[in-house]
Amino acid sequence: MSRISFLLILSFGLLIAACQQSEKNTNDVDSIMKDSTKFTTIQWQDSAIDFGTKQMGDIVNITFHCTNTGNKPLYLFDVRPGCGCTLVDYTKQPIEPGEQGKIEARFDTNKSHPGTVHKNVFVHSNTSNKTPAYLSFTGTIVTAKSSSVNK
Repeated sequence: MSRISFLLILSFGLLIAACQQSEKNTNDVDSIMKDSTKFTTIQWQDSAIDFGTKQMGDIVNITFHCTNTGNKPLYLFDVRPGCGCTLVDYTKQPIEPGEQGKIEARFDTNKSHPGTVHKNVFVHSNTSNKTPAYLSFTGTIVTAKSSSVNK
């Protein structure tokens, strides 16, 4: 019984610590976005990517690169895919002036449909226009049956 109590208390403590960290990150982003002296500029090297033709069932990895072209640290936050077939990861630490960051998208073709697909990733950052960057990737998904017919 004491083991169960210990595990419950430990789990509860970890949950509280995680929530406090999430709240701290939200507060940091809020303070950065309210202070225009912390705004910077960003340049995307590849805001639209065509991944070509893939088989249904493939996992497609797409990487978008950006450069902080301003003179303040760049913060990427609230990076969201446009649908549930894509997962994203991104540079979470501040990107110093002149340095690069990236957004990595992982597209699961099993959660999409055959044919031409157009997918999006939305990126918020501490830039002066406050509008999210709109990154996109496109390609064609073929089924095993349709790819053998095309050969």
